[in-house]
Amino acid sequence: MDLELAGKVAFITGAGQGVGKGIAQVFAAEGALVAVNDLFAERADSVVRAITEAGGKAMNAAADITDLDQVKSAVARVVDNFGPVDILVNNAGVPHEVRSGAVKRTVFSGSDPMVWKKQIDLNLYGCLNCVHSVLDSMIQRNNGKIISIISEAGRTGEANLAVYSGAKAGILGFTKAIARENGRYAINANCIAIGATAHEGTKPILDPDATPETNEILNKMLKVYPIGKGLKRIGRPYDAAYAVAFLASPKSQFITGQCLSVSGGFSMVG
Repeated sequence: MDLELAGKVAFITGAGQGVGKGIAQVFAAEGALVAVNDLFAERADSVVRAITEAGGKAMNAAADITDLDQVKSAVARVVDNFGPVDILVNNAGVPHEVRSGAVKRTVFSGSDPMVWKKQIDLNLYGCLNCVHSVLDSMIQRNNGKIISIISEAGRTGEANLAVYSGAKAGILGFTKAIARENGRYAINANCIAIGATAHEGTKPILDPDATPETNEILNKMLKVYPIGKGLKRIGRPYDAAYAVAFLASPKSQFITGQCLSVSGGFSMVG
């Protein structure tokens, strides 16, 4: 199926590795012009090189998405090089424990208020900053796609990740409001909720090459991922990437304000 993404300009946050990298590569393969955003310019450069070597078109749009000025500057660079942003994918956002490299998770009563701010700034304000930076142009052109990656933690809550769950839930509510406000401009806004996903950034805890037979952690995790049991794996970046590509395409033009779970059945919210 041709998703009709050729020539579309896509700004993808947190695309230097993992799920964001997978989304960037799928979009590039579909012919989109991909702006690879990441906090670390060298990671963005690496993905840009991989895409261009594969015959796609991409550029580095490194910026700290918690800083509105940096985001607006990055978007301006994209406009100068590729044209106005047609598709925004808000992918960046992880629990503070993952970003800091710490493994321990803490119940809310024992959490550090300074950590709350870091989590909310990255996960929620990062999304707000990016949407604010592209929305006026989408409104003027009467066209646009906004897809935000949230976690199932934002739909069902996750013990020991209370603030992260709240930030992701905030993105969902924000997305629905954006969909209601901007449907008149033919702008679609949707979310995709993912569960645990294995990629290069989750090693060694979640190794993409692990199997239930060789990894006890994976074997235990699959108990709450129904389809994962059959596939003998946890989520992969391409699982989310293909769903994002569909929601970014004209094929989904009558879908807005929705949240699609791509989490192996971890959550089956009605």
